[in-house]
Amino acid sequence: MNILIVNALYPPHRIGGAEKSVSLLAEGLARAGDRVTVATLDDIAAPTTERLTTGAEIHRFPLDNIYWPYGKVVIDRSAIAGFRWHLRNSWNRRAARRVGALMDQVRPDVIHCNVLTGFSNAVWSEASRRGIPIVQTLRDYAVVCVRTSLFQHDRTCTKRCAECRLLTFPSKKASRQVTQLVSISHFVDAKHREFGFFEGVPGRRIFNIIPDPQRDDAPPREGPLTFGYIGRVESGKGIEVVLDACSRLERADWRLRVAGVGLPSYVEELQRRYPDPRIEWLGFADSAAFYESIDVALISSIWPEPLTRTLIEATKYGRNVIAADSGGIPEIADLPRRSAVYPAYDSAALAAAMTTAIDERDDWRQGGVGRPDLLASFSEEAVVAAYRDVFTDAIAAKAAA
Repeated sequence: MNILIVNALYPPHRIGGAEKSVSLLAEGLARAGDRVTVATLDDIAAPTTERLTTGAEIHRFPLDNIYWPYGKVVIDRSAIAGFRWHLRNSWNRRAARRVGALMDQVRPDVIHCNVLTGFSNAVWSEASRRGIPIVQTLRDYAVVCVRTSLFQHDRTCTKRCAECRLLTFPSKKASRQVTQLVSISHFVDAKHREFGFFEGVPGRRIFNIIPDPQRDDAPPREGPLTFGYIGRVESGKGIEVVLDACSRLERADWRLRVAGVGLPSYVEELQRRYPDPRIEWLGFADSAAFYESIDVALISSIWPEPLTRTLIEATKYGRNVIAADSGGIPEIADLPRRSAVYPAYDSAALAAAMTTAIDERDDWRQGGVGRPDLLASFSEEAVVAAYRDVFTDAIAAKAAA
């Protein structure tokens, strides 16, 4: 097949898991014999093209908006600047036409849209005008929420605000142009349909590729049980719930390692509020070294995370997990041999689960997989096969329309 993949970012740019997931899929499809072209954004003045050794061809385009939002340094921009950015992004014809010109050049059998922030969902109309079947993978909530998270003021949005309704209005009707919908969890699919998007579009759940890590045999860990948090240090990720839970622990024999960065002022405030010497702030950290240095991973998001790579990666590194019941997380919470799920905002419940793990540390230190059948769904073979099936179905449906 001749496949055009569109995603806001592509390695080496990486802000979240979407970029890694899209690149692994592109490489897997190329290895399966498909022609793979990727359209992505970069902080550049003019378009560039590169062919990777994996076989994929990458077309990088400049961002047609007022600022580049994907820098490594977190900048707290004004509300006015943010609104202007999202207003342009609500239906960015210029950015979409760049992708349309690439469609004319590549002439794909199918276009696979992922995170379209920066390009905007106007890409759907460019593909529809050309009669190209569209597969849309939902990896966040950008289609229905300008913040991409359905999360504001430290709470999950149960209703959409006026700003989101206004700025996503062009996408609601246009979402019917999608031929096949893929979601990385049942939860994220249901949320979009709850708000009236993708009406009548058939959908299915396909997980992301999570490669098996290269692991060395390590000696059994001893001493205090070490919990680990890895991810953005921000309220939506539940870091404050984790820290408050630690302050509630009556046992003294534990450690917490925090890997990740956030707004410097916010991180410094957390460090002042929670000065416990058993908490180690790592900043940016190599994920392999991090997982090897902990005993139990904490997946603490309070925002409705569509699906977390961290839980799968922790399982593959032989780490058991304590996870919040947010978004799609409960769908895979039983992957490791031992796991516990707690109400996302309830630091007392998290502290209780952590106490159980400390009391049973020898058992919680033993890795293993609780659902080998489910874990197999994250392999390159399974994910590539699932996507090739959905691409084939989309092509057939478009031809029959």
